[in-house]
Order: sequence, then C-alpha cells, then structure tokens
Amino acid sequence: MADDGGLSSFQRRMRAIPEAARAATQVVLVKQADAMADTMRSLASVDEGDLRTSIAVTEPGQATPPYSQPGGATVIPENMAAVTVGNTNVRYPHLVEYGTTKAAAQPFFWPAFRLHRAKALRAIKRGIGAAIRKAR
Repeated sequence: MADDGGLSSFQRRMRAIPEAARAATQVVLVKQADAMADTMRSLASVDEGDLRTSIAVTEPGQATPPYSQPGGATVIPENMAAVTVGNTNVRYPHLVEYGTTKAAAQPFFWPAFRLHRAKALRAIKRGIGAAIRKAR
C-alpha cells in the first residue's frame, strides 16, 4: 500500500469527530441541566412541596412531563436537555414565576437559568473540545 502522507488517518479522525462530540455533549448537557434544576429547587419559594418536586430534567429522546412549563409534553431531540417545571398536578409554576394581580412574583426559574447559562455553555464547549482531541 502506498504512503498517502497521513491523509487516511486524517480522514478517519474527521469521521470520528461528530460521533465523539455528540456522545460527550450529551453527558455534559444532562450534568449541567441537573445543576440548573438543583439551583431552581433551592430558589423556589417553598421549602418542600409539589412545585419543588415538579422541577424535572428531561434527557434526549424522552418526553417532558405533561403540562410542564415551558414545553408541555414534547420529545427532546438529540443534543439537548430540558429543565421543566410543572406536571399534571402542578399547573401553576408560571403564576409563581411571574406573579398575579393578587400575588407578587417569586421568580426561581429564569434567575437560575441566567445564573447557569454561561457556565453551562463553557462546560459544553470544553466537552466538545475534549471529545475532538480524543477522537483519532
């Protein structure tokens, strides 16, 4: 076999990158979503109860709980994780988050999202970079 100057090994590595990056990303996505959900639970205005327990992380390929906010019952695509609040028993998280005319807003969802967004993006980029470096 003739020497191709490393072209075949380069092509093999390029073919391996998408699969490696996809696998590494899913692990990091779920880990970061769990951290975000934990912060949401700690920011929720109640010490215990249905609202706090309705905060759920949905992994790729799974369906979110019915009546969850935001999202409802939707299937999460590959390379995505979702943090939702609410279920069939808890249909009021948006009222707690945004308030009503008779109750003040007690935000917990969006503050936790904003707190974790930059860290999650950095972790995802690091995971993809590490997967690319390992793919050979």
